[in-house]
Amino acid sequence: PFRVQLAQSRWLASPRNHPETRQNYDGRVSTDTPTMGQINPPPRLLMGPGPVDADPRVLRAQSAALVGQFDPWMTQTMTQTQSLWRDVFVTDNEQTLIIDGTARAGIEAALVSLVEPGDRVLVPVFGRFGHLLREIAERVGAEVHVIEAPWGTVFPESVLRDAIDRVKPSLVALVHGDTSTTVAQPLDGLGAYCADRGILLYVDATASLGGNTLHVDELGIDAITTGLQKCLGGPSGSAPASFSPRAVEAIMARRSVEAGIRVDGDEVAENRIQSNYFDLAMIFDYWGPKRLNHHTEATSALYGARECARIIVEDGIDATVARHELAGRAMVAGIQGLGLGVYGDLANRMNNVTGVVIPDGVSPDGVRGEMLEHFGIEIGTSFGPLNGKVWRIGTMGLNARKDAVLTTLAALETCLRRAGAAVPVGGGVDAALDTYAGSPG
Repeated sequence: PFRVQLAQSRWLASPRNHPETRQNYDGRVSTDTPTMGQINPPPRLLMGPGPVDADPRVLRAQSAALVGQFDPWMTQTMTQTQSLWRDVFVTDNEQTLIIDGTARAGIEAALVSLVEPGDRVLVPVFGRFGHLLREIAERVGAEVHVIEAPWGTVFPESVLRDAIDRVKPSLVALVHGDTSTTVAQPLDGLGAYCADRGILLYVDATASLGGNTLHVDELGIDAITTGLQKCLGGPSGSAPASFSPRAVEAIMARRSVEAGIRVDGDEVAENRIQSNYFDLAMIFDYWGPKRLNHHTEATSALYGARECARIIVEDGIDATVARHELAGRAMVAGIQGLGLGVYGDLANRMNNVTGVVIPDGVSPDGVRGEMLEHFGIEIGTSFGPLNGKVWRIGTMGLNARKDAVLTTLAALETCLRRAGAAVPVGGGVDAALDTYAGSPG
């Protein structure tokens, strides 16, 4: 009978019942067959070095309806987004915009557009992500010169200046805050020193913008890129960026309009930028008054990037940084209150990531696994020479708040004691609470 067939088809249509989509509805997913149910992630408190939990307002913004890429409302939203991000970067740069892609897309767009084959580039490396800048510049064909500082430390200003004078690069590319080592490179005076010698300064601020003081124009930064997934409160997938007039001049000198949209009089450069997707000259035209077609803007991602900036501007960039500073300081106090060591140069510690020296006799992955399994809290492991030696705990974006700090410390204490570590009962939470109690406001 038809009604019986209909009931059977509905029963099979459920992912709970379909033989090809067997799913355990206690939260576990069978690994022997594919599942086709709706996306339903487990609840997590993401306290690692990124990504962190996105602000619900950002997620709501991303669910808004799509419009055409050249709809007047859409182009107005793009213009608003540029204005908001100028306030976050603390800059007057006209070319402040969103590059569609993760933070690494922003890095690659900046370097491939600023560097020509044979250009001399200086990359100061003090962690994993300095090595990334080096690799991208080498792939572009640059003559890359590297100086290195031990992980956990930063460069003295004199060392940077000496290297600049010795190498005489066309571009200095460095990371501001490197989450792999939890320290931030001081930038005061570096932009002016480069500008006086006709050198461009690129800064990767993926992990630092919004959680650490970083005023682009005041520091004389020529090109800067970031990502949403750390201090800025959003998901990975958009790379806000800003470029000074000097950087724009260098990029537009290589402007070459692609054949399919070229008209008489458009430039065709011999030294055109070596990537089409990451060609900032064309991206500038897309975001600018010409609205010259380049790619189809990632509309939902744009909404999210706009909302991230709007929230920070509403709260105030200095207040946002202060919130991160307090949460980071409370986390450091809590880690020390548990009798654990804090990794790296504390004088140059990032506000938003704390390196925890793993105590002897404790399984690094075992403790992390128990925090995830029993408390739903994720903290980070480390890379390279720090792997198995340091945990990284993030206090950033939405999670730079008191309850997240206290919950994480309480969970860490419990899991350490279960692993056999002798830690003071309540020592972490009490120390963090004392920090908050002693903070104005």
